[in-house]
Amino acid sequence: MVNFVKRDKNDIFGMPILNIIFKNRIFQRVVQVLVLTVFVYAIYFGFINPTKEKNLFTTGLFWGLFWPFFMVTTLSTFGRVFCGVCPHGFIGKFITKVGLKRKIPQSLANPFIGVFLLFFGWWATYYMYPEFFKIPYATALLFFIMTIIAVVFYYIYDEMAYCKYICPIGTMTKVFSKVGFTKLETYKEHCSSCKTFDCATACSYNLKPFTFAKKNSMEDCTLCMDCSSACESVAFKLKKPSSTLFDKFKTSKAEVWALIFITAAISITMGFHHALGRSAIVEEFFWTKTARYFESFVNFGTIDTVGLFAFLYAVLISIVLSVGGMFIASKILKVNFQTTFYTLGYAFAPLFIIGGLSHIGEFFFYSYASNIVNGFNQAFYLGLEFMQPLASRKDEWVHIFKVFNHIGYIWAFVLMINRFKLIESKTILKVFAFPFASALIIFYMSLNFYTGYVFKTYGANMGGHNHKNHQMNMENK
Repeated sequence: MVNFVKRDKNDIFGMPILNIIFKNRIFQRVVQVLVLTVFVYAIYFGFINPTKEKNLFTTGLFWGLFWPFFMVTTLSTFGRVFCGVCPHGFIGKFITKVGLKRKIPQSLANPFIGVFLLFFGWWATYYMYPEFFKIPYATALLFFIMTIIAVVFYYIYDEMAYCKYICPIGTMTKVFSKVGFTKLETYKEHCSSCKTFDCATACSYNLKPFTFAKKNSMEDCTLCMDCSSACESVAFKLKKPSSTLFDKFKTSKAEVWALIFITAAISITMGFHHALGRSAIVEEFFWTKTARYFESFVNFGTIDTVGLFAFLYAVLISIVLSVGGMFIASKILKVNFQTTFYTLGYAFAPLFIIGGLSHIGEFFFYSYASNIVNGFNQAFYLGLEFMQPLASRKDEWVHIFKVFNHIGYIWAFVLMINRFKLIESKTILKVFAFPFASALIIFYMSLNFYTGYVFKTYGANMGGHNHKNHQMNMENK
């Protein structure tokens, strides 16, 4: 154990204010307890006030403050700090200590479980029934069930198995955090003579922080900072953005597929459904035409068919472009497909986590800020005046956040170029393979330009999402 370290200039633990935020154990515990308290109260409030009219708090907290605002903004900058204050992870450490400490079965030790829970349990449901999780009771019930499952897993299995494999956002936060500009590591000069390994002993995830730099990976680290309290040699350093992705590290199939699925479910589907879905020619798009075709002879009930087919097409296109493009690239490079796919696939990370800042920025002013403030005002009886949205879609200045869409694909191209350096092949072959490996990035870029063209040429649908108007007309008939 080391008690004193002269910290590097880029070590966040050496910066007074940031030291308090990221290292001070008292401050962290206060934040963790407050987040847990608000989390539990939001679930309780959702049960006793199940309707949107009486409860803005539950949905505002979970679908505004926690996700996506805090989650996306921190993942793209400081990394997995949300996991460090996550209520499930916080209580999980205490439950695990008194639990059965069994090794999780191989059948459950699969990060794809969490990826698919997020992909199907949340996003597929969201596009099919867009109003479902806007109901406070449904949101409260969802997080109550997730909490029960988490508690059971923490009690039975060791090493925070729920966070690693079952948590719907576990793998997602792990891979997208690689885009950020921080790294947890240690000072080598102190670790070389260490005999106690206090940082590893303090880790509930059974990780060894002194190996992070050598592996160029923080593995399953959630930035809970328990290791930093155990040994002063632990450092939390500012690095070049996405520095991990410029070098070799142990790749993960689940992480690459998480990038593709999330890009499809959020970036591409929202481009289809929420962006182009507001244009005046929404009925001309192939996902809308498909929905109308099936509606003509199948009763889908309350399912949003346009949302469903926009989602299905986005997933299909993303898989075809990523897998097909990488396959062609591997043939050009004369390199094994899996090596090509899982080495270059990490370049897709910025498409959502940086491009998503566009949506976050706009909707913070459209709804997040007012919903969060009004929700807390309502839940804690603060007596404040009802807050109106800070902006509307008519305010042109809000569209400045669309620059993040362009930064997203530009940064993805930069990463792709650098990930290509890790592939052993001739330079001329890499040049020819590049556009095929980047097919998903090119499509995302093209979708952004096309969306701008559509609104400039045809304008917006004044009624909002046109499929809603169509559905209402059908019901009236």
